[in-house]
Amino acid sequence: MLKNKKAVIGWALYDFANSAFATTVMAGFFPVFFKQYWSYGADINLSTARLGFGNSIASLLIAIIAPVIGAIADRGSIKKKFLAFFAYLGSVMTASLYLVQKGDWVFAVVFYSIAVIGFSGANIFYDSLLPGIAEKDETDYVSGLGYGLGYLGGGLLFLLNVLMTLMPDKFGFADSASAVRFSFISVGVWWGVFTIFTLFLVPEKRFHLSGSIKRNLIKEGFRQFIETFKKIRSLKTIYLFLLAYWLYIDGVDTIIRMAVDYGMSLGFDSKDLILSLLVVQFIGFPAAICFGKLGQTWGTRRAIFLSIGIYMFITIWGSMMTTKTEFYILAVIIGLSQGGIQALSRSYYLRLIPDDKAAEYFGFYNMMGKFAVIIGPALMGTTGLFAKRLLMPNNPSVLEAQNIGQLASRISIASILILFIAGGILFYFVKDKASGPESALP
Repeated sequence: MLKNKKAVIGWALYDFANSAFATTVMAGFFPVFFKQYWSYGADINLSTARLGFGNSIASLLIAIIAPVIGAIADRGSIKKKFLAFFAYLGSVMTASLYLVQKGDWVFAVVFYSIAVIGFSGANIFYDSLLPGIAEKDETDYVSGLGYGLGYLGGGLLFLLNVLMTLMPDKFGFADSASAVRFSFISVGVWWGVFTIFTLFLVPEKRFHLSGSIKRNLIKEGFRQFIETFKKIRSLKTIYLFLLAYWLYIDGVDTIIRMAVDYGMSLGFDSKDLILSLLVVQFIGFPAAICFGKLGQTWGTRRAIFLSIGIYMFITIWGSMMTTKTEFYILAVIIGLSQGGIQALSRSYYLRLIPDDKAAEYFGFYNMMGKFAVIIGPALMGTTGLFAKRLLMPNNPSVLEAQNIGQLASRISIASILILFIAGGILFYFVKDKASGPESALP
């Protein structure tokens, strides 16, 4: 039985709130709408470059500032204020996408990039509130509950948005484009409204600060960040976990993106891809909660190893998949494991860090998450090009070239196994506090 049920529900509702952005905007409508509407008439590679540049700038900025603003929030006991600032920055910018007209790709990139900064920045302080509302033996379940409600909330609004675009006349829209534009308003409102519950229901531990520290809060935050960075490099357990997490979560994120691209290469249309996203969302809801309970009963380490093993299986199967049925089965398996590995990684990391510096340490954690999906795509691209050059004969026929190209793609997908194997090996050497206080020392 949860000891602080009201606070836990309030905390988990923020995942319910912001997952609408992750699902409807980031994974669902924005990439497609950007190409077809805001970059109308532009070369497809140019539109991809524009969107990629905006994403990269936003991710790099939040990765750089994450540990510093986390340190400032810890020193000032203002996690909820930072959460509110970033959450409403994101929700307002998301709703503002409705105002962007056809062909105005610059405004679309700017609004979207700022919304991503709001989404990512708020997550730092959302994660850091967890130790204040859950006991140590509850963190696996509570973390899983957050991800579970996130899948539910994101899935429910995404389902409504999909229905709006498929049947615009039933909802009073002139066409599908109008429905998609309105979906950005719905996400902004959904995100903003449910954030209110978190701000009111979740308590924040207060620390007494001297007048000099209050006056120099930013300076103190930078100083604390530098001190913590030095400590992390000397604390073997935290350092190893962050490296292991970087590798295997890079593999997870790459697999998620590969599944959509691979489905397109098999000739699936946008309806198939949207349906697969909905499958992941609604299966992810109970699965994330179940994985949280599994972490409590079976052990968090074992459950994380199980998740890594499942993703290794997904990678192997994905490299051999040929039919649409297999694609949907793969979506089901991803839904079963995706929330679990995310939730358990968060709760496991919480065991390794001091409670009074949670925002700062989660700043480093989220920094590693932002720098993820760097190795995976590069590894796939390099492996695919090398395999194609090695296998391609001189003067191949069109059919031979197509078959060899597909085989090279399958080999490149299989190369992601390296990330899961390396991440799993590093994670094996991570020892949590249950192993004794000396395990965190070099």
